[in-house]
Amino acid sequence: MVNISLIEQVSIREKAVAFTFDDGPHPVYTLQLLEIFRNVGGRATFFMIGKEVEEYPGIAAEVQREGHEIANHTYTHPDLTKLTLEQAGEELQRAEILIREVTGEPTKCFRPPYFGVNDDILYLAAERGYRSIGAVNGGAKDWDNPGVDHILEHTRSTVKPGSVLLFHDGYGDRSQTVEAIRVLVEELAAAGYRFVTVSELLANSSDV
Repeated sequence: MVNISLIEQVSIREKAVAFTFDDGPHPVYTLQLLEIFRNVGGRATFFMIGKEVEEYPGIAAEVQREGHEIANHTYTHPDLTKLTLEQAGEELQRAEILIREVTGEPTKCFRPPYFGVNDDILYLAAERGYRSIGAVNGGAKDWDNPGVDHILEHTRSTVKPGSVLLFHDGYGDRSQTVEAIRVLVEELAAAGYRFVTVSELLANSSDV
């Protein structure tokens, strides 16, 4: 049965969470995040914008080489609900082509920019083989640079096994995000959490 809702949380027995990063790749912040996850042996999912993959294909390739998942965040980052279905489909397709050039395989997950979805967009994504991914910590609003403490406070309260967590590594100064991730990863690793990709989380879920 096709799931046509945004997946934010899954049922899972082990202590595992999926960190996700939108709007990259970025030549500074993406590489800083890779180092953080390398140090704990964890993996994350990077929802990349097609135009940024075009701009920084080497960074995208590095994400792939280090075992992280690359997922679809459209080609130009529009609100898909304001486009025709044909235009929305083209946004997905153009990003998909660019990501496949890096990964050599189909993309499994999709996140709509601004979480702008309706049933038509969700069905469109499902028909193309994507799982549409949300997040539990929208209140962290790291895209607004609200401060490291705000990001931490509004993420810690949402974390439990099976959570999908949203952050950003592109479009603007993401130094607050990087610092918050450094703290969160250290705390969660100490608490016994594993850091997995969204696809790994879904594969190990009793919901799927």
